[in-house]
Amino acid sequence: MKILLIIILLDTLFIISSLFELLMLQQNSYNENKSFAKFMASFVKKEYQVYFLKFLFGICLILFTDFSNILTVFYFVICSILLLKAYLDFRKYNDKLPLKYTKRMIRIMSFDYLLFLVLELLLKRLALPVSVGILMLYITFNSLILIVIVYLLRPVEKTIFNHYKKEALDKLSKMQGINIIGITGSFGKTSTKMILESILSTTYKGFYTPNSFNTPNGLLMTINKEQTIFNDYFIAEMGAKKVGEIKELADLVHPKYGILTSIGAAHLETFKSIDNICKTKFELIESLPSDGVAVLNKDDEYMVNYNLKNNCEVIWIGIENDADVTAKNIKVSNKGTSFDIIFKDSKEKIKANTILLGNKNVYNILASVALAKKLGVTNANIARGISNIAPINHRLEIKEYQNITIIDDAFNSNPVGAKNALDVLSLMDNQKFIITPGMIEMGEEEETLNYEFGKQIASVCDMVFLVGPKHTKPIYLGLKDENYDENDIIVVSSFKEGYQKAMELAGNKKTNILIENDLPDSYTEG
Repeated sequence: MKILLIIILLDTLFIISSLFELLMLQQNSYNENKSFAKFMASFVKKEYQVYFLKFLFGICLILFTDFSNILTVFYFVICSILLLKAYLDFRKYNDKLPLKYTKRMIRIMSFDYLLFLVLELLLKRLALPVSVGILMLYITFNSLILIVIVYLLRPVEKTIFNHYKKEALDKLSKMQGINIIGITGSFGKTSTKMILESILSTTYKGFYTPNSFNTPNGLLMTINKEQTIFNDYFIAEMGAKKVGEIKELADLVHPKYGILTSIGAAHLETFKSIDNICKTKFELIESLPSDGVAVLNKDDEYMVNYNLKNNCEVIWIGIENDADVTAKNIKVSNKGTSFDIIFKDSKEKIKANTILLGNKNVYNILASVALAKKLGVTNANIARGISNIAPINHRLEIKEYQNITIIDDAFNSNPVGAKNALDVLSLMDNQKFIITPGMIEMGEEEETLNYEFGKQIASVCDMVFLVGPKHTKPIYLGLKDENYDENDIIVVSSFKEGYQKAMELAGNKKTNILIENDLPDSYTEG
């Protein structure tokens, strides 16, 4: 009975510990660009006592030949502590972004569990403490084992990918006359996709990549899951973290139409420079056929100054500069945004009303309108499509709770988006709070950009909640350099703690709380 309990406890510890590591492997794109390895190195450094305890405990067990009563008690105490810690880690990270049991995840998980089981069976010949000690070392180094498993399964994943690729492209080829639209940019991709879908669906039938399915697998999965071949359009969101990835997506589905939403400092850590970002985003536009149509932003200096290597038609949108499609008389309130859309050539005007907030969304709407107009959607249907746009999750989404107005801009953060969110907040009545961990993946520019963000916050917010003392230090310095009252800066270790404190301090007063960038779990400090 004692032996059975010892083994059950060990196996449970392995399962819970591995679930946490599998979750982080998934969140870090299966170690693409070594992101999982970097995260685990950082996590082990932060939790070195726990990993050292597992390692030391495993070594100590190997030195024993039998489980005495004292060793058994010691074993159950140590394993129970480790099991509780593993469970709390998994629950903390899984509550925010749950582990998805995809087919790929199940393959990796099965491989890992099978290796552990085989090792457990092979070690049955040894003394119980020795075998348990070796298995404890396996648990300690399981993240490294997962990296090896991912590497070993690459040929399998490639074969499966090629199968789904053939299936998807065969299906796409049967959709005769379909207009394939690519959307990319440093930010605004998902919002523009949903806006364009709302407008096009007033006239045509089509489908689009859900959520942020903006990778090759995401595009293929979307096509394969589509129920019918009778579609007028397919909107493909295209994301990238390095040069060449947008071209790979464009070569996969061959869009005729392309929208470039923006070029800015997003994923600088992997792109290394704005020039690389610009080159990568324009891979979509330069992949369009000669009879294709591109929609570009006249107010974006990078787009205006780019030497386009394509002779496709270009439609320019803008607010500040003269363009083919412009927005005038923009009015923003906590109820939404209204403005006039002017078409330069025809002098036509559409009055637009949307629940979406801020100039950033006006640009996204203009880009969608420009392409919808090209595809034959009437002005009346364009206006109807704009008014029908639903709030887009975590992208300046308004949520009302009694006396509290939440402006949820938690999806991500970049310099333009963060400034736009502050502009929206500044238009609100009553006191204004912000909860933010700052911007991430900005490479060498990250500290400077967060410092400037802190200076911008100082002129808008009555109280600031900074999530993570290390990462938010530049924001703190930016606030101080603007003579912001330090008593109104509260540094917390987690978003949850910041939210609770903000709600407490708001009390019964009418308060607007901007949530700007709720960091993914792989970046949290707490």
